[in-house]
Amino acid sequence: DALLMMLVLHLPSPIKAQAYRAETLYTGATDDKFCTSLAKCDKSGPLMAYISKMVPTNDKGRFIAFGRVFSGTIKTGQKCRIMGPNYEVGGKSDLNVKNVQRTVLMMGRYQEAVEDIPCGNLVGLFGVDQYIIKTATITGEEHKECHPIKQMKYSVSPVVRVAVKTKEASDLPKLVEGLKRLAKSDPLVICTTEETGEHIIAGAGELHLEICLKDLQEDFMGCELHISEPVVSYREGVSEESSETILSKSPNKHNRIFAKCNPLTDELTVAIDDGKVGPRDDPKTRARFLADEHEWDVGDARKIWCFGPETTGPNMVVDVTKGVANINEVKDHFGTAFQWASKEGVLADENMRGVRFDVNDLTMHADAIHRGGGQMIPTARRNYYGCFLTAKPRMLEPVFMVEIQTVEHAMGGIYGVLNKRRGIVIGEENRPGTPIYNVKAYLPVSESFGFTADLRSHTGGQAFPQCVF
Repeated sequence: DALLMMLVLHLPSPIKAQAYRAETLYTGATDDKFCTSLAKCDKSGPLMAYISKMVPTNDKGRFIAFGRVFSGTIKTGQKCRIMGPNYEVGGKSDLNVKNVQRTVLMMGRYQEAVEDIPCGNLVGLFGVDQYIIKTATITGEEHKECHPIKQMKYSVSPVVRVAVKTKEASDLPKLVEGLKRLAKSDPLVICTTEETGEHIIAGAGELHLEICLKDLQEDFMGCELHISEPVVSYREGVSEESSETILSKSPNKHNRIFAKCNPLTDELTVAIDDGKVGPRDDPKTRARFLADEHEWDVGDARKIWCFGPETTGPNMVVDVTKGVANINEVKDHFGTAFQWASKEGVLADENMRGVRFDVNDLTMHADAIHRGGGQMIPTARRNYYGCFLTAKPRMLEPVFMVEIQTVEHAMGGIYGVLNKRRGIVIGEENRPGTPIYNVKAYLPVSESFGFTADLRSHTGGQAFPQCVF
């Protein structure tokens, strides 16, 4: 009750909040009818709803799509456009047009079926769960020019991975189905299949993974699994400009690429991660931001070809060529090669981070058939790797920020455990008027397995750690 009253008293109502949040929520133009209706929280305007979570139901394998109606009214039986996270306006990928079977109010563990739900309310939808993986924007069938609502950003990212396999080969279909359900039910988990055929589950930490694996075995599969030791995701980066311009020739020897690479600043890398800079931004606005905030040349900033990996990652290819004919014909090939190269780095097959590749010059065959994807993609990829290796490559390790609450006489045990695990203490402070101390430290993720148990055993259970990535 206390929490509920606090929310009611201190959080603004949807009518107030959406008026100033509309511009940050909506990815399209701020003066179109969708954004205007969203800002007014208008129940008679065009429908816009954001699905933020998939809630498992008692019916095995089915989910309720749970989210919020920002504009318009959603009705039972209504035909809707379901736009996934990779949807782009005008395209057909990650887009489905389906009927909502039932609209419900989520009342704790009970659901109350209702005819329709106007904007400003939370909603549960039946019948659309097969078309949504984690999140989606839902709008009316006729609103084809509607842009999706911005994706949610999480303060943690999945950096701890385990490989899972079934004890019995006959249970493999159950595992594949179980992984799909797990990926839907938890917004943070990432389930992938490696080239070796291993099924990888990535979570935010040891405890998060433990809970996910328990859910997978007991709720989504109902059979035993073999689970590997946890593995940590690293990133590959560079520490200075390439020592020389790298040349690579295509297999037919008719095309040549000259390029170099540089490190991006930490501030810009974080800005890309946070979505402040990205491939969907207006090129002129993005160029002005990069020039003002990060001291880029405006000309270079307008010629960013692509980001990677996954077209949104913190690496980019920039065209700094002068007077090369037909260069736009091979732009897509460079983008394809870059997604490949930035996802599987040259050092350890890990994602690249904070690398800018400058294409300095291109010589291409006059005949288009001799500069197709088969010639340019492998050449560009080799060139990226060559640039990377000549720019003092380095591995970036994920580090937890640990906050430990403890009493004074247990401090020695904490320092002992942190030193043993390559931890670096960055501050300790006493809470005025209490014997409690707050210790802050950096702890490498790879050293964090079993950290909580180790800490408790060395301090007699008087230290309480909390890890954030």
